[in-house]
Amino acid sequence: MTSSQQPPVSLIDIAAGEFSGPVLVVSAHPDDVDFGAGGTVAALTSKGIEVSYCIVTDGAKGALDPTIAPDDLVKIRQLEQRAAAETLDVSEVFFLGYVDGCLEPTIELRRDFTRIIRRQRPQRIICQSPERNWSRIHASHPDHLAAGEAVLRSVYPDARNPFAYPELLEEGLEPHVVEEVWMMASSQPTGVVDVTETFELKLAALRCHESQLGAASGLSEMIRGWLRDNAVRANLAEGRLAEAFHVVDTR
Repeated sequence: MTSSQQPPVSLIDIAAGEFSGPVLVVSAHPDDVDFGAGGTVAALTSKGIEVSYCIVTDGAKGALDPTIAPDDLVKIRQLEQRAAAETLDVSEVFFLGYVDGCLEPTIELRRDFTRIIRRQRPQRIICQSPERNWSRIHASHPDHLAAGEAVLRSVYPDARNPFAYPELLEEGLEPHVVEEVWMMASSQPTGVVDVTETFELKLAALRCHESQLGAASGLSEMIRGWLRDNAVRANLAEGRLAEAFHVVDTR
């Protein structure tokens, strides 16, 4: 698809009245959400919208220091993600503990997502795109693709289907319909959130992930460049910063 064929990208106004229900953010690894949607999360919580996280893998295969034992790294990354979540006023963080680097959209993963969706009952879910982004290959880690695919399968049909996973009904978890899914790192975004005012909070959350970023030299400039490009694509005013999503109506 050429640039002239790209879908139109519009501004998402999270201050609008329809943004009232809780939001669940699902990401494959600790730190993914802060790269992809940290500014949006800060904007949501600043409006009093409840946000919770589901981190799918244990993160045991990602660190700057190769001498860290995997079990120690899991603990470190969970602490870092909890600190980042606290920075953005996130209400709750779930860790599913799947093996880093080995994720597949299995029935077991779909059931785990369905359990959390029915428990949290989000109005919207933010997740990673299941479609490979050829212009930003690093955004399309196989775990990202698998997590995104499993989330979408859980949103439809699993979470709303009373016949899916009868054991969840026995746990008292009734079916739930998610209204929208916002996919991060999509090659065809359809909406952006202006995060100019929450950019510094996004950076603060990212800097909690010391095991991944170290001193993070040049981090601010790199992230600012990405967000500036998103804002330009959506025709926002010069100097604005935005996070981009492919928004899907899933009602």
